[in-house]
Amino acid sequence: MTRTEKLEMVKISTVLTMMVLSMVMMTMVESSRSVDVDGDDSEILRRHLLANGLGVTPPMGWNSWNHFSCNIDEKMIKQTADALVTTGLAKLGYNYVNIDDCWAEIARDNKGSLVPKKSTFPSGIKALADYVHSKGLKLGIYSDAGYFTCSKTMPGSLGHEEHDAKTFAEWGIDYLKYDNCNNDGSKPTVRYPLMTRALMKSGRPIFYSLCEWGDMHPALWGSPVGNSWRTTNDIKDTWLSMISIADMNEVYAEHARPGGWNDPDMLEVGNGGMTKEEYIVHFSIWAISKAPLLLGCDIRNMTKETMEIVANKEVIAINQDPHGVQAKKVRMEGDIEVWAGPLSGYRVALLLLNRGPSRTSITALWDDLEIPANSIVQARDLWEHKTLKQKFVGNLTATVDSHACKLYVLKPVA
Repeated sequence: MTRTEKLEMVKISTVLTMMVLSMVMMTMVESSRSVDVDGDDSEILRRHLLANGLGVTPPMGWNSWNHFSCNIDEKMIKQTADALVTTGLAKLGYNYVNIDDCWAEIARDNKGSLVPKKSTFPSGIKALADYVHSKGLKLGIYSDAGYFTCSKTMPGSLGHEEHDAKTFAEWGIDYLKYDNCNNDGSKPTVRYPLMTRALMKSGRPIFYSLCEWGDMHPALWGSPVGNSWRTTNDIKDTWLSMISIADMNEVYAEHARPGGWNDPDMLEVGNGGMTKEEYIVHFSIWAISKAPLLLGCDIRNMTKETMEIVANKEVIAINQDPHGVQAKKVRMEGDIEVWAGPLSGYRVALLLLNRGPSRTSITALWDDLEIPANSIVQARDLWEHKTLKQKFVGNLTATVDSHACKLYVLKPVA
């Protein structure tokens, strides 16, 4: 396929995408009218325009679920906040400390408010938020667009959206992960915008993470509703789970942009289920995919190996690049894949991935990367932390181990 034909295909794809988004938006507005008919048109529009100014780059931080599940308490959350600071991770951008499921009592109080679990969060969430904020960090919390959360140990926010959003704002919450369990059977396109509107009315900018598991392709309708949207089911700490989730998330690459990101779930790096090379692949794909970089291990007890992976400044810089374009697969040949995406400053992020059982050679062609054929290119290896002495013309070839990758930033120099 020629470059001109490729450009025509991109134009056609863009037009079709805009048509789909337009249809989805019309459906969502009609759904909102049926949910709340007492507002005027401006109010209906407002609840779908999540102009909170957050998520200009993908969020970075930590979430409790992958490692701790329901075994959380305020002491551990405080210790994690402390560890983000003392390890230097906070300075690298890991600023969100996100509490997942199981933080509240099973019943609301007599005012209809969520109640922090007395046995595990005796000081309350407001005091915890104050502590986290005092460290220069932000606090995230969890709820559900259903009657109960996924653990069934605490109430969801369905039917209580405005009350709960106001409560979160009063507590000083900065991030809301909103799950999809135990709902009333209505579509997510009806339930999730209700919390969008509630958060906007709360008076506090709160990052809104839609955790709809990709059931109804939230990448197609999530942009006006939230700041990120899960494109997949929950990740597990295995190579097969991680790589299959990466595949599913990549399909929606064109829908990611500053203010709204595809979310393939939290990171498993450091939890022990994969090799070092597999974790490097995991972190590399999440970074170039502009995914939220939410650590899911025990920050308080990280190994040197884990720290070296998650604290790689050069890889983080790809994720946080202001251009905000998610990388895509540009060539697949069996177990060999070439991923690429544009960066600011006319640079290109390049990932050579070997999914197979044996060491192999992988070549990236300039034509696949949309780099002019005769360009002389400088390559920076982000895991070796070195700029290669050789300059490349037309292509770059590297030998890659099994279940491993090479990650470069390419910069045309002539």
